[in-house]
Amino acid sequence: MNTFLKQIMTILLVVAVGMFTYSYFGNDIFAKRLSPKDTIEFKLNDLKLKVFYNRPSKKGRHVFGALVPFNKVWRTGANEATTFETNKPLKIGNDSLQAGKYTLWTIPNDTIWNVIFNKKLYRWGVDMEMKPMREPAFDAVNILVSVEQIKNTVEQFTISFDNSTDNLSLTMAWDDIKVNVPLK
Repeated sequence: MNTFLKQIMTILLVVAVGMFTYSYFGNDIFAKRLSPKDTIEFKLNDLKLKVFYNRPSKKGRHVFGALVPFNKVWRTGANEATTFETNKPLKIGNDSLQAGKYTLWTIPNDTIWNVIFNKKLYRWGVDMEMKPMREPAFDAVNILVSVEQIKNTVEQFTISFDNSTDNLSLTMAWDDIKVNVPLK
């Protein structure tokens, strides 16, 4: 067997042993994620919006005010920090959000949420002590939005875009609540 094939076989063997070791001793890389990743996109004419986030599930738990505490910064999903990307400047409330990529944070309450678009891109949503990594000095836009009670329970945290009435909004729903962030 020539030298090149021996090197390829050695590399494949090392990769296979590494994957086996990681799946056996660490998290199973083949297991379904508890909070799966999702990406949503919205396109209208030359406007392109994109959100990347992880979708935790309710699983019979009390969500807001318990699992997600009131009046504390939430990474708005699970695992990696949620990101929001726009290719055009947007008007959000009374503030302008320039084209670019942002991390999306929220401070939930029972009647109102503070939704925050932060300029700094954080690889993970929380630090080793499970505290949110958001740095307020990098906040680009803060907007307060009302909480809407919904009839049906949303099992898995869901972010989407709604343009059904020609009034574009970013919506977030989980458990029995929904919030709408108006975008122009």
